[in-house]
Amino acid sequence: MRTRKDCIFCKIVAGEIPCKKIFEDETILAFMDISPLNTGHLLVIPRGHFEDILEIQPELYGRLFSMAANIAKAVYEVVAPEGMNVMQLNGKAGNQVVPHLHIHLVPRWTGDGLTICAWEPVMGDMEKISALAEQIKSKFVHEK
Repeated sequence: MRTRKDCIFCKIVAGEIPCKKIFEDETILAFMDISPLNTGHLLVIPRGHFEDILEIQPELYGRLFSMAANIAKAVYEVVAPEGMNVMQLNGKAGNQVVPHLHIHLVPRWTGDGLTICAWEPVMGDMEKISALAEQIKSKFVHEK
Protein backbone atom coordinates (compact mmCIF):
# COMPACT_ATOMS: atom_id res chain seq x y z
CA MET A 1 0.00 0.00 0.00
CA ARG A 2 1.38 3.38 -1.05
CA THR A 3 1.80 6.00 1.67
CA ARG A 4 3.40 9.43 1.95
CA LYS A 5 5.19 10.46 5.13
CA ASP A 6 4.10 14.12 4.75
CA CYS A 7 0.39 13.31 4.18
CA ILE A 8 -1.95 13.99 7.10
CA PHE A 9 -4.45 11.37 5.90
CA CYS A 10 -1.68 8.74 5.57
CA LYS A 11 -0.75 9.58 9.18
CA ILE A 12 -4.39 9.10 10.22
CA VAL A 13 -4.49 5.72 8.41
CA ALA A 14 -1.25 4.70 10.17
CA GLY A 15 -2.69 5.65 13.58
CA GLU A 16 -0.13 8.42 14.11
CA ILE A 17 -2.93 11.00 14.30
CA PRO A 18 -6.18 10.03 16.06
CA CYS A 19 -9.56 10.26 14.38
CA LYS A 20 -13.19 9.46 15.14
CA LYS A 21 -13.66 6.41 12.93
CA ILE A 22 -16.97 5.58 11.33
CA PHE A 23 -15.79 2.61 9.26
CA GLU A 24 -12.58 0.87 8.26
CA ASP A 25 -11.54 -2.18 6.33
CA GLU A 26 -8.43 -3.18 4.37
CA THR A 27 -8.93 -0.51 1.66
CA ILE A 28 -11.16 2.26 3.09
CA LEU A 29 -11.33 4.49 6.16
CA ALA A 30 -14.21 6.83 7.01
CA PHE A 31 -13.91 9.36 9.82
CA MET A 32 -15.38 12.60 11.11
CA ASP A 33 -13.97 15.85 9.70
CA ILE A 34 -12.34 17.89 12.49
CA SER A 35 -13.20 21.12 10.64
CA PRO A 36 -16.83 20.33 9.83
CA LEU A 37 -18.78 22.52 7.43
CA ASN A 38 -21.97 21.25 9.11
CA THR A 39 -23.01 18.76 11.78
CA GLY A 40 -22.22 15.24 10.60
CA HIS A 41 -19.55 16.23 8.02
CA LEU A 42 -17.25 13.26 7.46
CA LEU A 43 -14.64 11.96 5.05
CA VAL A 44 -14.26 8.65 3.22
CA ILE A 45 -10.73 7.90 2.00
CA PRO A 46 -8.72 5.07 0.47
CA ARG A 47 -6.18 3.70 2.96
CA GLY A 48 -3.49 3.85 0.28
CA HIS A 49 -2.21 7.20 -0.94
CA PHE A 50 -3.73 8.43 -4.19
CA GLU A 51 -3.48 12.17 -4.71
CA ASP A 52 -6.57 12.49 -6.91
CA ILE A 53 -8.96 10.79 -9.32
CA LEU A 54 -6.19 10.44 -11.91
CA GLU A 55 -4.14 8.12 -9.68
CA ILE A 56 -6.74 5.74 -8.22
CA GLN A 57 -7.88 2.52 -9.89
CA PRO A 58 -11.49 2.80 -11.15
CA GLU A 59 -12.54 -0.29 -9.16
CA LEU A 60 -11.30 1.16 -5.87
CA TYR A 61 -12.86 4.53 -6.70
CA GLY A 62 -16.19 2.77 -7.26
CA ARG A 63 -15.88 0.92 -3.95
CA LEU A 64 -15.06 4.20 -2.20
CA PHE A 65 -18.24 5.82 -3.53
CA SER A 66 -20.28 2.71 -2.78
CA MET A 67 -19.15 2.87 0.85
CA ALA A 68 -19.84 6.62 0.93
CA ALA A 69 -23.42 5.90 -0.19
CA ASN A 70 -23.87 3.38 2.64
CA ILE A 71 -22.42 5.75 5.22
CA ALA A 72 -24.60 8.60 3.92
CA LYS A 73 -27.68 6.55 4.84
CA ALA A 74 -26.45 6.31 8.43
CA VAL A 75 -25.77 10.07 8.50
CA TYR A 76 -29.35 10.73 7.32
CA GLU A 77 -30.69 8.53 10.14
CA VAL A 78 -28.64 10.28 12.81
CA VAL A 79 -28.67 13.99 11.90
CA ALA A 80 -31.76 14.06 9.60
CA PRO A 81 -30.48 16.60 7.06
CA GLU A 82 -32.71 18.03 4.33
CA GLY A 83 -30.00 17.24 1.77
CA MET A 84 -26.33 16.36 1.42
CA ASN A 85 -23.35 17.45 -0.65
CA VAL A 86 -21.18 14.52 -1.73
CA MET A 87 -17.93 15.99 -3.00
CA GLN A 88 -14.63 14.68 -4.26
CA LEU A 89 -12.35 17.60 -5.14
CA ASN A 90 -9.26 17.39 -7.37
CA GLY A 91 -6.30 19.77 -7.49
CA LYS A 92 -5.84 23.24 -6.05
CA ALA A 93 -8.12 24.85 -8.64
CA GLY A 94 -10.79 22.32 -7.63
CA ASN A 95 -10.40 23.37 -3.95
CA GLN A 96 -8.69 20.14 -2.87
CA VAL A 97 -6.94 21.04 0.40
CA VAL A 98 -5.40 17.69 1.39
CA PRO A 99 -3.61 16.00 -1.53
CA HIS A 100 -4.96 12.54 -0.64
CA LEU A 101 -8.12 11.57 -2.49
CA HIS A 102 -11.17 11.85 -0.23
CA ILE A 103 -14.94 12.13 -0.40
CA HIS A 104 -16.75 14.70 1.72
CA LEU A 105 -20.22 13.89 3.01
CA VAL A 106 -21.69 17.23 4.11
CA PRO A 107 -25.23 17.22 5.52
CA ARG A 108 -27.26 20.27 4.44
CA TRP A 109 -30.25 22.22 5.75
CA THR A 110 -32.17 25.07 4.16
CA GLY A 111 -30.63 28.35 5.28
CA ASP A 112 -27.47 26.74 6.74
CA GLY A 113 -25.38 29.50 5.16
CA LEU A 114 -23.09 27.25 3.13
CA THR A 115 -22.53 28.24 -0.48
CA ILE A 116 -21.25 24.93 -1.77
CA CYS A 117 -22.32 24.32 -5.35
CA ALA A 118 -24.11 27.66 -5.67
CA TRP A 119 -24.26 28.75 -9.29
CA GLU A 120 -26.84 29.86 -11.78
CA PRO A 121 -27.21 27.56 -14.78
CA VAL A 122 -26.58 29.37 -18.07
CA MET A 123 -27.07 27.68 -21.44
CA GLY A 124 -23.72 26.96 -23.09
CA ASP A 125 -22.67 27.12 -26.73
CA MET A 126 -23.99 23.80 -28.04
CA GLU A 127 -21.58 23.78 -30.99
CA LYS A 128 -18.59 24.04 -28.65
CA ILE A 129 -20.13 21.50 -26.27
CA SER A 130 -20.64 19.03 -29.14
CA ALA A 131 -17.07 19.48 -30.43
CA LEU A 132 -15.64 19.00 -26.95
CA ALA A 133 -17.79 15.89 -26.44
CA GLU A 134 -16.32 14.36 -29.60
CA GLN A 135 -12.76 15.13 -28.44
CA ILE A 136 -13.37 13.57 -25.03
CA LYS A 137 -15.03 10.49 -26.58
CA SER A 138 -12.00 10.00 -28.84
CA LYS A 139 -9.68 9.86 -25.79
CA PHE A 140 -11.97 7.86 -23.49
CA VAL A 141 -10.87 4.27 -22.99
CA HIS A 142 -13.32 1.92 -21.32
CA GLU A 143 -13.33 -1.72 -20.47
CA LYS A 144 -15.79 -3.99 -22.27
